[in-house]
Parts: sequence; structure tokens; C-alpha cells
Amino acid sequence: MSGRPRVVVLDYGSGNLRSAVRALERAGAEVTLTADRARAQDADGLVVPGVGAFAACMAGLRAVHGPEVIGRRLAGGRPVLGICVGMQVLFERGVEHGVETEGCDEWPGVVERLQAPVVPHMGWNTVEAADGTTLFRGVEDERFYFVHSYGVRDWTLETHGRTRPPLVTWADHGGDRFVAAVENGPLSATQFHPEKSGDAGAALLRNWVTSL
Repeated sequence: MSGRPRVVVLDYGSGNLRSAVRALERAGAEVTLTADRARAQDADGLVVPGVGAFAACMAGLRAVHGPEVIGRRLAGGRPVLGICVGMQVLFERGVEHGVETEGCDEWPGVVERLQAPVVPHMGWNTVEAADGTTLFRGVEDERFYFVHSYGVRDWTLETHGRTRPPLVTWADHGGDRFVAAVENGPLSATQFHPEKSGDAGAALLRNWVTSL
């Protein structure tokens, strides 16, 4: 054993995953790119990437039993990290061009088109990191790389004191606020691409890998 955390990047046909694999390796993980359920289930950490349309990502995810793997991991307190559309699919549903698609429903909320003068939101942006954040430790004031037209513009999860409330990090584009990251027990996610966010993104991935 290398002693490094074992991380699976879930390969369900969404985008170029090599940059995520390389970034996680640099962050100190031993990384496998696979759609194999057993390996995705057993790894120390699971990363769910995603680019493009919400509906297409959900179809790809369902084809490899992604929602079940994610749900079973979380039920056992095993860490999952969603990136970009891989974060969006964790919510209840997505609406694109008037079409609603069911998501994984780990969090309530709707992924919808950003209400900004210029869409897509593409490029570097700061975030309002949540108090007590682990992911953004040491990079709270840095800029991260975003490329998306859709986001979660309203956070609806109330825990009523039963569990620790999720830590929600926000960003703003053209006057429209949206969720930039969530930390919720074993489930974390970022709307931006940490693997394309230079030193700040590398530090964030290191924070996640170190926590496994």
C-alpha cells in the first residue's frame, strides 16, 4: 500500500477527465478512472465530474448506476466530491430549455439558467466562502475558474437543528448569486473547476484529499 488515499474518478462518458485525474494525483491521491461500481463504492473518495447538459449527465450517470453508488457511499459516511455539472446533478432537478430532469436528489433545489446579462459565466471569479469551511482553508480569498450557464440560485435545505447545517459558498456573476460550493458531511461539491483553477484549485483538492 502506498498510504495515499484511493480516489475513483467516475467515468460515465462526461468530458475530458484526464485533467481531473492529474490534479488529484498531484494533490496526493492514488487515482483510478473507472465506471466499475465495486471500485467506486470501496474507494476512500469518489469524484463525480460533469460537463455539458444536465439531462445528458444524468443519463450517463444512471447508465453506470451512479445515483445508487453515490447514495450508498453517503449512507456509509464515505466522501463524494462533485465538480461542475457533477455538483448540479446532486440537486433535486435541473431545468434546461423548459425541460425538467430529475437529479440525484441529495439536496433540494433547482438547477436553472443564470439570470445575468452575459451567459455563460466563463472565467475567473472570487467566492464568498462559508464560515468554518474545510475545502477553502487557506484559499478563501482566491479566484477559481468557472464555465457554466446554469446554477442553483436558491438554497432550500433546512436542517432544523437535527444535523449540522451544510456549509454553502456563494459566487456572483452579473448581479446574480448562485451556489459555488457545498460542504455537507461526506458530500462536497464545487460549481467551478478546481482542476483548472491553478494553485488555488490545487490547494482545494489537497484539502479534500487530506480529509479522506
